[in-house]
Amino acid sequence: MTLLAYYPNEWHASSQIADSLNINPVLVRKEIKTLKESGLIESKEGKNGGVKLLKPSKNITIADIFESVKGSSHVLNLSSNLPDVTCKIGGQINEKLLSMFNDIDNAILNTLKNQTLEEFKNQF
Repeated sequence: MTLLAYYPNEWHASSQIADSLNINPVLVRKEIKTLKESGLIESKEGKNGGVKLLKPSKNITIADIFESVKGSSHVLNLSSNLPDVTCKIGGQINEKLLSMFNDIDNAILNTLKNQTLEEFKNQF
């Protein structure tokens, strides 16, 4: 997203983005799909195609991006093991952890809402 914000008038191929991040283009294409579904980017097929921001970077918060790629899961996740509900600790641990995870998610989102993609891009 920072690359797209830095060069807003250019179409960026997933391979170009992947090269910049030194990751597999398949991972980039997966995130592109998610970001497109969230209305943050647009795509164009073909030789001169690629992706670019759908709106100005000053109108996109880092929280918008984070929520798009994170989905509905928490930053931290509960173990898939089911604790012993008859245990004083085990019977309540997931409830207590979930409450803490919600607080963590809210703290992160509140921080990310205070910075736009434009502001972040200007650090480079």
